[in-house]
Amino acid sequence: MKWLKVFDRVSIREFAQVDAVFVASVVAILALGMVMVSSASISISENIHGHPYFFMVRQALYLIIGLISGWILLSLPTSQLHKWGILMMGLSLILLILVLMPGIGKSVNGSRRWINLVVFNLQASEVAKVCMVVYVSGYLVRRADRVREGWVGFVLPLCLCSIFLLFLLFEPDFGASVVLLGTVMVLLFLGGAPLYQFLLLMIGAVLMLGVVAISESYRLKRLMNFIDPWADPFNEGYQLSQALIAYGRGEWFGLGLGNSVQKLSYLPEAHTDFVFSIWVEETGMFGGLLLIFLFAVMVARAFKIGRRAMTLSRPFAGYMCFGFSILILAQVIINIGVNTGFLPTKGLTLPLISYGGSSLIITLSSLFVVARVDIENRRVENDSGESSKLKESAA
Repeated sequence: MKWLKVFDRVSIREFAQVDAVFVASVVAILALGMVMVSSASISISENIHGHPYFFMVRQALYLIIGLISGWILLSLPTSQLHKWGILMMGLSLILLILVLMPGIGKSVNGSRRWINLVVFNLQASEVAKVCMVVYVSGYLVRRADRVREGWVGFVLPLCLCSIFLLFLLFEPDFGASVVLLGTVMVLLFLGGAPLYQFLLLMIGAVLMLGVVAISESYRLKRLMNFIDPWADPFNEGYQLSQALIAYGRGEWFGLGLGNSVQKLSYLPEAHTDFVFSIWVEETGMFGGLLLIFLFAVMVARAFKIGRRAMTLSRPFAGYMCFGFSILILAQVIINIGVNTGFLPTKGLTLPLISYGGSSLIITLSSLFVVARVDIENRRVENDSGESSKLKESAA
């Protein structure tokens, strides 16, 4: 088949040479995620489905799907992703439109963010974030001079991003909007946009998001409850106050895996948005710091792979690594910030840890793309090394 020709198979030997620290950190986070989904979901799984490991089994299924899709992407050259950037952006925009259509989009807790694919519910915003990174990475390569020299090249991708933001706010998904806009702006800055342009638009973006945040009464309530959740601990501030209780119970060393009290129907969304609170309750402050450290290592190594791609004159691959790293980092910061009461409550999962098919599959797939970049970096270095040897022998 002709479409199979776009793939470039990666050997087991090549995959074994991928940055060992990066792979180890990803595997460690995935393992901890499976443990925490199993532990945090026992009560709600038993109550809803009559089986304590219902969510654990489904999370394992999502992990398998993520590994399969990731391995497929590992065999896809980054040059092909560069060609498909505009197409991917268009398809993700179609998904954002479809999710708002009655009968197609699935509504949960008042938000219409999912499309039912039988095996799992696809969250359109997760696809949109990754596709936007691929498109902007390609744009920064194609329009590098315009981005660095004028307003038009800088503003154009932001205008396109604003269309995505509009559909995300219709869902509504304010958290994904913040992550998407922030990632695009940081990528433009890394692409060489002048500092004054970046600062001016960042101020404008903050003001715009501020207006959006207070334009709806429920968002304003979340802001007020985030400031003082104990003012209404049994109603609007219930979720955050219960999360803070989990931290108090965990202290330094935790209650032990499986011994959380808050997961027993006290803390809502214990296996999804607030899984970090359960993790700290069971493993303590040291466990929380360990997980943050693992995320920091994973993101730092992904950045390193991206920097090496840039030095090898592979800017598209480098920008993609930066973009995927920023996406994960932003979600980690926001999720942990929400869990600890430093940020207003937002419906963002903790990547690779929280229960959810879309988040796990899409995030894992993007990390396989980073691994592909590392493999291609090594190929370029090996080819340049062989060329140097041939020149020396000829001389």
